[in-house]
Amino acid sequence: MNFRIKKLDIFIIRQFGLLFVGTFFICQFVLMMQFLWRFIDELIGKGLSMEVMAQFFWYMALMLVPQALPLAILLSALITFGNLGESSELTAIKAAGISLMQTFRSLIAVTVLISLASFYFQNNVGPEANMKITQLLISMKQKSPELEIPEGVFYDGIPNSNIYVQKKDVHSGKLYGIMIYRMTQSYEDAAIILADSGMMQSTAEKKHLLLTLWSGEWFENMQTQQLAGSAAVPYRRETFVTKQIVLDFDGDFSMTDAASLSNNARSKSLQQIAHDVDSLNHVYDSIGRVFYEDARRSYYALPLMTRHDSLAAARRADARRVDFDRLLQKLTPDQKRQALAEALSRVQGEVNDLEFKSLLTEDNDLVIRQHHIETINKFTLALQCLIFFFIGAPLGAIIRKGGLGVPVIISVFVFIVYYILDNSGYRMARLGEWSVWFGKGLAPAVLTPVAVFVTYKACGDSMVFNADVWRRFFMRMLGLRTKRHISGKEVIIREPDYRHDAEELLRISHAVTDYSREHSLVSPPNVVKTFFRYRPDHEIERIGEQLEAVIDDLSNTRDKQIVHLLNAYPVMAVRAHTRPFERRWLNVASAVIVPLGLFFYLRMWSFRLRLLRDLRTIKLTNTSIINYTEKHLIKD
Repeated sequence: MNFRIKKLDIFIIRQFGLLFVGTFFICQFVLMMQFLWRFIDELIGKGLSMEVMAQFFWYMALMLVPQALPLAILLSALITFGNLGESSELTAIKAAGISLMQTFRSLIAVTVLISLASFYFQNNVGPEANMKITQLLISMKQKSPELEIPEGVFYDGIPNSNIYVQKKDVHSGKLYGIMIYRMTQSYEDAAIILADSGMMQSTAEKKHLLLTLWSGEWFENMQTQQLAGSAAVPYRRETFVTKQIVLDFDGDFSMTDAASLSNNARSKSLQQIAHDVDSLNHVYDSIGRVFYEDARRSYYALPLMTRHDSLAAARRADARRVDFDRLLQKLTPDQKRQALAEALSRVQGEVNDLEFKSLLTEDNDLVIRQHHIETINKFTLALQCLIFFFIGAPLGAIIRKGGLGVPVIISVFVFIVYYILDNSGYRMARLGEWSVWFGKGLAPAVLTPVAVFVTYKACGDSMVFNADVWRRFFMRMLGLRTKRHISGKEVIIREPDYRHDAEELLRISHAVTDYSREHSLVSPPNVVKTFFRYRPDHEIERIGEQLEAVIDDLSNTRDKQIVHLLNAYPVMAVRAHTRPFERRWLNVASAVIVPLGLFFYLRMWSFRLRLLRDLRTIKLTNTSIINYTEKHLIKD
C-alpha cells in the first residue's frame, strides 16, 4: 500500500511539475510585457546598446520571479487536478480509498519548498535585481535621445539648439535646407544659421556633434559687453562656403550612482531594512525634537525649563488676565492697522513654517512606512504561493475541466481579485490611511477563508461549483423553466391503462377547478399570511404528483398523438406560489429586509399568475387526452 501511494505521489508531482514549468514561463512573459509597457517611453529612441538592454531584461526577469510563482502555482494546480478529474483518474484514486488531502500532500510539500525558495529569492536576489533595474531606469530617463532629426519639423533634442531640415538623404546622411537657432545664454545672444546643405556626425567619445555646413549665412546678435561704449552695429553677419560647428550632445550611457537610491526599501533585505529603520527612526526623532524645541522658543519665548517651572509660569499668566480688546481700542487707527498687519504677517510666516515642517515629517513617515510594507511583503508573497495552491487544486478537483480554457479564466479572476485587494491595501498603507499590517494583510485575509472553503468543499465532494446546479438554482430563482420533452419509446414492456388514466385525469380536472375557485390566484397575496402567518398548502403538490404519475404511465403509449399531447403539460412549480421559504424565520427575516422582501413578494405573485395559466393548460390538455382516448384507444 505504501508503494502505491509513493507511485501516486510521483505521478502527481510529474504532472504538476511539467505544467508548472510551462505556466511559470508564460506568467513570467506576461508580467514582463506588462512591466515593459509601463516604461516603453524610456527605451524608445535612446540608442541603447544590446548590453544595456540585456541587463534591463535580465534584472526585470529576476525582479518579477516572486510575482510569477504564485500565479504559476494557481494555474498549474488547476490544470493538473482538472485533467485528473476530466479523465476520471481522480475518481479512481478516491475509489481506491485515498482521500483528496492525501492526493494533495505531495504537492503541498512541493508548494512549501517553492514558498521558501520565493522568500529566499525576495530576501537575497530580488533586492539586488530591484536596485539594478531602478538604476537602469533612472539612467535611461537621463540619457539623451538618439539623434534622429525629422524632416519639416523643428527638432529640439540637441541642447541650446533648434534645428529645421527641409529634406534629408537617408543613404548619404546629407541634410538640405538647414535652419538653426542657437541660444547660448539668453535670447539676446541668439544666432540664426542658414545653410544650403550639411552633414552631422558624432565624435568618438559621443560627447559632441560635429556639424559641417556648406553655402550658408550666419546671423548673430553681438553680446551685451561688446556693445558697451560702442556705436557699432549690434549684430554681425557672415557668409561662408564651408563651416564646421561643434555642438554639445552627450550620447553615451552612464549608470546612476546607487547612493541616491538609499531610501528604496525594495532593494533591501530584511536585515538591511531592520538596520535602516532603526537609523531612520533615530534621525527623524532627532529632527522632531529639534522642531519641538524650536516651537517652544518661537511660540512661548521661554528658555528651556523644567516641567514644574512651566506649570508655574502658566498659572501666573492665567492669573494676569489681559483684555486684548481693551488694549486694542486704546490704539490709534494707524497703530491698529500696523498691529493687525504685523500679527497677520507673523501668523502667516508661522503657518508656512509649519507646512514646510509637516511636509518634511510626512516624507520621513512615508520612507519608514515603505520599509515596513516591504518587510511584510516578503512574507505575504511567499504565503501567496500556499494560498493560491489551496484555491487552484480544490477548484480543479471540483470543476474537473483541464486544458487552458476554464483554468485560465478562473486563474485570471482570482489573480485580479488578489491584485486589486493587495494594491488597494498597499496604496492606503503607503499614504498612512490604514496601518501597514492591515493594508498588506488585506488580500491574504480575504483569500485565506476562500482557500479553506473550497478545500473543505472539495474534500466533501460538494457540488457547490457544479455549473448545472447553479444553472438550475438561478432558473428556479428567476422563475425560468424547461419545456417537457417526451418522445416515443422504441421498446414498450407494459401498455398504459387508458381507462384508469382517463379517470385520474378527470379527477385532476375537478381538483384543479376546486382549487382555482377557492384561491384567487389573480389577486396579490396577503403579506401577513405570506410572511408571518403561513398555513401549509400541499394541494398543488398532491395534484402535481398525481399528474406526473399519469404522464409517466401514458408515456409508454405507441400513439403519437398521445405523446404530442403529453408534451403540452407544463412543468409546474408546486411551492413557489405559497411562501418564499420553508422555515418561518427565513420568511420573517426576508420581510424585515425591505428590498429582499419586496423581491420575494413580487416573485410569489408572478408564480401565482403562472400557476393560474398552468392550471388552465392542464384542464384543456386533460380534456383533449380524455376525449382522444375514449374515441380511439378505450375499447368497450
